[in-house]
Amino acid sequence: MNFTYPLDSGQMLRKKRAIRQSLLKQENLIPKRIAVLGGSTTSEIVEQMELFLLHYGIQPEFYQSEYGLYWEDAMFGNERLDAFQPDIVFIHTSWRNITRWPDMKSSKASVNEMLMEQYGRFEMMWEKITERFHCPVIQNNFDRPNWRLLGNQDISDYRGRSRFLFSMNQRLYEYAEHHEQFYINDIDYLAACYGLDQWADPLYWHMYKYALCLDAIPYLSKSVADIIKSIYGKNKKAIAIDLDNTLWGGVIGDDGADGIRIGPEIPTGQVYAEFQKYLKELKELGILLTVNSKNDEKNALAGLSHPDGVLRPDDFVCIKANWENKDKNLMDIADELNLGIDSFVFIDDSPAEREMVAASMPSVAVPVMDKAENYIRILDKSGFFEMTSLSGDDISRTEMYMANKERLKLERTLCNYNEYLKNLEMEAWILPFDSMHMQRIAQLTNKSNQFNLTTLRCSEADIRKMSASSDYLCLYGKLKDKFGDNGVVSIVVGRQTNEELHIELWLMSCRVLKRGMEDAMMDALAESAGARSVKKIIGYYYPTPKNSMVREFYGHMGFQKIKQDEEGNTVWELETASYILKKPPIKVIKQREK
Repeated sequence: MNFTYPLDSGQMLRKKRAIRQSLLKQENLIPKRIAVLGGSTTSEIVEQMELFLLHYGIQPEFYQSEYGLYWEDAMFGNERLDAFQPDIVFIHTSWRNITRWPDMKSSKASVNEMLMEQYGRFEMMWEKITERFHCPVIQNNFDRPNWRLLGNQDISDYRGRSRFLFSMNQRLYEYAEHHEQFYINDIDYLAACYGLDQWADPLYWHMYKYALCLDAIPYLSKSVADIIKSIYGKNKKAIAIDLDNTLWGGVIGDDGADGIRIGPEIPTGQVYAEFQKYLKELKELGILLTVNSKNDEKNALAGLSHPDGVLRPDDFVCIKANWENKDKNLMDIADELNLGIDSFVFIDDSPAEREMVAASMPSVAVPVMDKAENYIRILDKSGFFEMTSLSGDDISRTEMYMANKERLKLERTLCNYNEYLKNLEMEAWILPFDSMHMQRIAQLTNKSNQFNLTTLRCSEADIRKMSASSDYLCLYGKLKDKFGDNGVVSIVVGRQTNEELHIELWLMSCRVLKRGMEDAMMDALAESAGARSVKKIIGYYYPTPKNSMVREFYGHMGFQKIKQDEEGNTVWELETASYILKKPPIKVIKQREK
């Protein structure tokens, strides 16, 4: 089943049970509880959302409000919802859930009063949900009816319904701007893309109380699932892209750099230039760009240096232009960047190349790129890079990986690894969690898979709760060297019980592996634990297909293994008094306990 754009709604609706059974066979699905509070019928939305979430590696359990009782459930709760304790609340409302509308006799003052009353009802509901469940909230904005009483004037006259809904949406966006755990599901955009007449077909409302037509439901469900998978770190991180007839028109080996189609002179060249511009903007959001092309490297670099092109060789963190199979190149790129292969989207105009990669690497996203004029739409609507937060580290990601290349060059010139580490001139900041870095810390808990001992996934609200509790010791580590700033790269969270500290979370970004940062964090942890009169530190390792590299991590840190079960889960113990500081070649600039 292809879960990329365009969706095959008919197949998803007809074969949903078979698709679900197939997806449930996956290993290591992350369980999440999702409450769906509906202002219309939600049963089919939930069934389709489950398919997308399973595809993203998330196994959802759902609570659904009774029809139309979304506000009552949110405001007053009930035993079943309170016991459910959702990880995420999704509020599925539409224009049909507006209870009061302006009429032609309304004054501007009365319309404004009506607007604030309607909006206030929603804001009160969001605040109540946050107070009760402390979890992310996803709220639909308002689509439009597929009719306008005032025609074109409906959007400009203060009494128009289109104007009223536009004003309501603006207030939703302002609320989202100031509340980090509140997300908008943009059904206004979805309806416009789908076609408002079809989306708002009244038959489905009057027959089934669906707020949209049946065939559009997979698109709505996917949109919500994209937000959820982004919250839990399931986004793709990198693009591996072909060159000929993908980044430019023509074959550079045959046509030469002067003969490829790129730039303003011809319509097809404009199409490719616009696609390159879109990719450049993705790069500025922190998406890593790589080249995977069957080409001579000299030709590839000439094409990427074309004066009318938008992308340049230094926009790519890795360029593989050779005659190897593309699945091998993709594996080499992943190894070079220290990323999981499931982090990639593979973009190629050739059906044969796409089929080969999709067959040999099923965790790689392989959208169907049929015509150059559709490239942006297909990549954009597939939701690979759904943005629910954007940190400074995200924006600087390409520069960080470029700096890694310089570090590798230095490593190759030095024979002694300790000499290499000293030459990096590393500096670390190891501090308790602070508000400035909460977003990045939450991101790391959901994105780090390889160096992650317990694979605990946390929302920003979870991180804030732990940070505010005196029961928890929470440290983050930033690392900088002479080639650049790596940002926040490591997190340790321990819960203190009497004189024991139980490590609930320990992770590190793989881009700083084997540079001594894990030693610096262990030193800081031991000293901070000692300052809290902790006598024993208890560490836990829970194996996954991706974190085997840290199976013996605690042993290397001086812990003793005290328990192991059949699944490979292990428990480790360290007497703080016996710990010997490792003192790696890193200058720790700041280190303090809260």
